[in-house]
Amino acid sequence: MSVSAPTPWLARRLFPLLATVFLIAIGMVSTTWWGADLVGRHSWLLPDDLWGTLVAASRLAHLNLSGLYTQPTGLVAFPGTALILVPVVAVIDGAGLGLATPGAENTHPGAWLLAGPYEIAISAMALFAADSIAERLGVPRPKRALLAAAGAVALWSVSGRWGHPEDAVAVAMFLFGILALSDARVERSAWLIGAAVAVQPLVLLALPVVLVVLEPRRLVGFLTRAAAPAVLLLGAAAAANWNATVNAVTSQPNWPTVDHTTPWTSLAPHLSSGAVAAGPARMLTILLACGGALVLRRRWHVLRYRGEWSPAALEELLWWVAAALALRCVLEPVMVAYYLWPVLAVALIAASSNWSRLVPAGVVSSTLTFVAQASWRGPWIWWGSVVAGLGLTLFFALPRGGRRASAPPESTVALGVAPPRTQTRQAG
Repeated sequence: MSVSAPTPWLARRLFPLLATVFLIAIGMVSTTWWGADLVGRHSWLLPDDLWGTLVAASRLAHLNLSGLYTQPTGLVAFPGTALILVPVVAVIDGAGLGLATPGAENTHPGAWLLAGPYEIAISAMALFAADSIAERLGVPRPKRALLAAAGAVALWSVSGRWGHPEDAVAVAMFLFGILALSDARVERSAWLIGAAVAVQPLVLLALPVVLVVLEPRRLVGFLTRAAAPAVLLLGAAAAANWNATVNAVTSQPNWPTVDHTTPWTSLAPHLSSGAVAAGPARMLTILLACGGALVLRRRWHVLRYRGEWSPAALEELLWWVAAALALRCVLEPVMVAYYLWPVLAVALIAASSNWSRLVPAGVVSSTLTFVAQASWRGPWIWWGSVVAGLGLTLFFALPRGGRRASAPPESTVALGVAPPRTQTRQAG
C-alpha cells in the first residue's frame, strides 16, 4: 500500500501567505501613497504608536534596560513588546536610519520602509495560527480561504493602522499554545502561552479558560513554565529601573482626551498626567473571565471523546477564549479601535467550520473593523456600537452543537490529533 507524500508547507499555508503579502502591500501603499493623498496630507500616514515601541526596542538592543519604561517609549506592556522589534531595529541602525517620530520635521521617515513590512509580517503570525487550527478542525480549503481573507481585513487595524504587532504576536502564540494543548503537548503549550503573556499580557484574560481543561496535577508545572518568560523579562527591567517599571505596568495609563471614553471612564482612578488608570478595570475582567471558565469546565467532560479533544471541544474552547477577550472591550475605561481585534480574530476561527456562521461573522467583523476607526466622541455612541458589534460576532461564531463530541475515534485521527501514548500525556 503506497503512502502519499505529505503536503508541502507552502501549499498547506497558501491562504495565510497570500493574505500576508496582500496585507503588506496594502499597508505600505496606503501609508506612503494614496492613503495620505486621500486625506490631503503631504506626510506619510503612519501608525504613531509604533515609534515609541521602536525606541524601546532600540534601548533593549543596546541593553539599556533602565530606559524601557521612560519617555519617549510610552511602554506599558511587558518587555516582550519591545523584544519582538529588536531584529528590525538592528537593521534600521545598521542602515543608518533614525527613529525620530514622524511629524512636520520628519514627513517621510525611511525607517518605516523597513519597520512597516516587518511589523505587518510578524502580525500575520495570527493568520497562520488561525489556519493551523482550522486545518486541525478539518475545515475545507474554501472556508479556510475566507477565514484568511476576513482575518487579514481585521488584522489591518492592529498592524497597518495602529502599529501594535505585539497584540497579534501574543494572540498567535496563545493560539499555537492551544493547538499544542489539543495534541497533548502540555509543556510546549505552557511555554508558548508564557511567551504570549511576556509579549502582551492581554492574553491573561483567556488563561483561565485554558487552565480549566488541564488535569489538576498539571497546573503547577504549567503555570510555572507559563510565568517564567514574563517574570524574567519584567524582573530584569525592574532591577534596572524599579519605579518606572512598576508604575507603567501596574497603572496601565490611558488618555480619555485622545482615545474613546466609555461609561466607565468616570469610575477609573485619574492620574496626575490627565490619564486614567486602566489596571483596576482589567483586574475585574480577569475575575469575570474566571466565571466563564467555570462554565466551560462543567461542559468539558461532555465535549471530549475518550480523553481526546473532539472538534466540538476545540471550537467551544476557542469561543470562550474570544468571549473572555471581549470582556476587556466591555469594561475598559478608555478604548481604542485596535482593542477589538483579538476578539474578532479568535471568533472567526471558532466560526470557520460552518458557512452559516463564518460568512456572517466575517461580514460583521470586517464592517466593525472599519466602523471602529470613526472618531465619534462621547461615552456611549462609539462604545455602544462596538460592543454591539462584538456581541453580534460572538453570536454568529457560537458553536451550535452540530459537531457532536461523540463522533467516532476516526474523526480525531483525520484531524491530525495524535492519541496520547500514555495517560500522563493527556492534556485535559
